[in-house]
Amino acid sequence: MTPQAIFDLQKNNRARVAATAADERIAKIHRLEHVILSRRKEIREAMHTDFRKPAQEVDLTEIYAIVSETRHARRHLRRWMRSRRIRTPLTLFGSKSTVLHEPKGCILIISPWNFPFNLTFGPLVSAIAAGNTAILKPSEMAPASSACIRRIVEEVFPPEEAAVVEGGREIGETLLELPFDHIFFTGSAAVGRVVMRAAAEHLTSVTLELGGKSPVLVDRSADVKRAAKRVVWGKLVNSGQACISPDYVLVHEAVRDEFVAHVKHEVERRHVEDRAIMVSDDHAVRVNRLIESATNAGGSIVTGGCFEGRDGAPTVVTGSTMGSAMEEEIFGPLLPILAFASLDEALRMIGERGKPLVLYVFADDRDAIDTILAGTSAGGTVINHTMVHFYQINLPFGGVGESGMGRGHGFHGFQAFSNPRGILEQRMKVSPIEWIVPPYSAWKDRFIDFLLKWT
Repeated sequence: MTPQAIFDLQKNNRARVAATAADERIAKIHRLEHVILSRRKEIREAMHTDFRKPAQEVDLTEIYAIVSETRHARRHLRRWMRSRRIRTPLTLFGSKSTVLHEPKGCILIISPWNFPFNLTFGPLVSAIAAGNTAILKPSEMAPASSACIRRIVEEVFPPEEAAVVEGGREIGETLLELPFDHIFFTGSAAVGRVVMRAAAEHLTSVTLELGGKSPVLVDRSADVKRAAKRVVWGKLVNSGQACISPDYVLVHEAVRDEFVAHVKHEVERRHVEDRAIMVSDDHAVRVNRLIESATNAGGSIVTGGCFEGRDGAPTVVTGSTMGSAMEEEIFGPLLPILAFASLDEALRMIGERGKPLVLYVFADDRDAIDTILAGTSAGGTVINHTMVHFYQINLPFGGVGESGMGRGHGFHGFQAFSNPRGILEQRMKVSPIEWIVPPYSAWKDRFIDFLLKWT
């Protein structure tokens, strides 16, 4: 079917889906979870085909993340769907106010290639929980994963509830011309702008999970060895091809040499054959260009270096300037490390690069942590670790400014695909608000004065 035909099918069916009770939605989510687990081997093989992702990493960063989302939604959906009573102000005495989360309708989910299953099915779980229909557009850059996603969705859902549309840029542009009720996009800021412009034509709401420069700040009070170990682990997940990957490190000059030595040790210890490679030759060329730009700007390679093809050693570069590596999102196995003399200097460097999707802070000094939090803005922040906040399903996940808008995960994902509908019911025949409507009088003036002072 064409995108238009699928959209029309779902549009005609969205009222029925919106009317489904919690039990029916939970059953769909449970069925999706079962099929994903039953196809675990197939998912692993697809990711290995696309960019040689290790099976264990697929389990942890793809399958586990989805299963956490499905199980959390199944446990809590009945509560999320209940109307919530709201406090009544004095002027509306005698009325009852509630908030009811109703489905937005027809949803478009555009997912990237780097975590194709996680970043497709995670939003889908939230969309189904909220009572929507959905069209999924996975990335053409991970074709084996995209085909696997389509097979899973076809096994679980009829096309009038959820369907996958595969294809390249032209298909994406065709989908963006349709009047969806909400678009959930994960990808680059450049494409995010395209999505937002297209959404504006239909006044469609959007959730944009973008990326950018997610910095690591290592304070002089940090446990340097622990910081190095966790930064390297975060950087090497998916070979750095993650929107929440540590992009660059700012380390206090007092502990710089010790930190760099530990990073070098960790990179070389973890550099094994069983690891993900770059998704394409073009991406490998881009990372090579960033490495060359860093060294041309005076950076020194600590370990690794330029590589040929899609497979290459993780590279660590130190210096005071890094050229394009400090201006572009790296999205690969390159880690620039720069020193700072004071927290003010570090905060200024972070602020110059926009609001990050995530800020990583390593510090044991509470005052330093509080200073960093007060002096920065980010979609999320992790203290003394990297990447793990994605698994905290109760936290909202998303960016701010250049790194995105809107939130996902758990209840926050359910909210993203819902309209919080405010409902006020006047239960008494007389309402206090009617005491201050025209014609006005001295008594009404005194009552207004009372309201202005005490309510």
